[in-house]
Amino acid sequence: MEVNDLDLIVPRLGECRIPSPMSGVNFVDDDAHVLYHGNLKTVERYQEAGKKPPCFEMAGPREKIYFDPAKLKCGIVTCGGLCPGLNDVIRAIVLSLFHHYGVRTVFGFPYGFEGLSYRHGHVPIELNPKVVQNIHQQGGTILGSSRGPQEVPEMVDTLEQMNVGMLFTTGGDGTLRASQEIAEEIERRKLKIAVIGVPKTIDNDIAYVQQSFGFVTAVSEATKAIYSAHAEASGARNGIGLVKLMGRHAGFIAAYATLANSDVNFCLVPEVDFTLEALLKALQERLENRGHAVVVAAEGAGQDLMGTTGERDASGNIRLVDIGIFLKDRITAHFKEQGIESNLKYIDPSYIIRSMPATPVDSAFGLMLGHNAVHAGMAGRTSMVVGYWKNEFTHVPISAAVSKRKQMDPKDKLWTGVLSSTGQPREMT
Repeated sequence: MEVNDLDLIVPRLGECRIPSPMSGVNFVDDDAHVLYHGNLKTVERYQEAGKKPPCFEMAGPREKIYFDPAKLKCGIVTCGGLCPGLNDVIRAIVLSLFHHYGVRTVFGFPYGFEGLSYRHGHVPIELNPKVVQNIHQQGGTILGSSRGPQEVPEMVDTLEQMNVGMLFTTGGDGTLRASQEIAEEIERRKLKIAVIGVPKTIDNDIAYVQQSFGFVTAVSEATKAIYSAHAEASGARNGIGLVKLMGRHAGFIAAYATLANSDVNFCLVPEVDFTLEALLKALQERLENRGHAVVVAAEGAGQDLMGTTGERDASGNIRLVDIGIFLKDRITAHFKEQGIESNLKYIDPSYIIRSMPATPVDSAFGLMLGHNAVHAGMAGRTSMVVGYWKNEFTHVPISAAVSKRKQMDPKDKLWTGVLSSTGQPREMT
């Protein structure tokens, strides 16, 4: 779906009439927007056609807010797989609610959406500045997480019974789809509850969001695995370092980690097809010429080579076949069949990476996402996710964020840079 076909207007609960308790800040006007297109000629074409260029509502504190902080109760859930920076976002939301707006009741619902379903019996955690004081120094999430759907009416029942006026959901596309369903059920009941999403995807694959928290940390940690793979490969005769990185349908982590490390010789991503025969041929040529090689594969790469499991995980995603093990076995077998000595070392740092504390840059980014999520909710926005576009924080309707999956464009500068860095054939088919 093209951006021109999307409605980028964020729903509102009603008119904002309450003066913000914040002072000494630059308030953002409701008519402040961020252009989707960064190219001047593209924008001019819209203007010449008498059309308004597509743009996002700019995030930030508003001079007038919708909710009365003294009466407001808020809730937070963290869903899906772990990601560096989850605790940073929780902390930022709690501190902003308390210190910026004076909200005194914030519930943390344990284990994602399970915490909103009474049948699981989870007891909400009362969050305050003391509770979240140092949580950004540890990985994971103090609230716990889970995958899998819950009954939407039950979750809204919980919000209604606890008089929660604002729900912050932190997760990926599955979480955002569920958040949209919750917002729709709230609207059907004519309740005034804001649903604000914070995009959590270590793969950086949420549409219309330039960057999500945890991605920078993932790239940083992935490069360490690549350093180790290169050391192993260069220290052995015909050494091969094989690293599998996260990236279900998007190869951003693999691509950026490759660019951050000039020692990678082959980068395999879901967006670019390759054949096993072509890869093995190129790899053998590399060993003959240089004596060692490093291969980086995103977890979603090469799925067409291995068939499908036909299974889905708790989040409804197709369960991928392990490309790392597949390549390890096939590469080893190939050189054995050729009578060529090889020494392959396989590294899969996925669970280490996703459970790490965030880097300082990611921590700062998560803090700003959390703050802007609070500002959006206090201003009566709902069914939206806090985005980041052209280096500005934005409001993105959840409907837009889940309309497609963000992937690398093989014709874009990023992949061109990867090809230049690795020296791998442009096509391996």
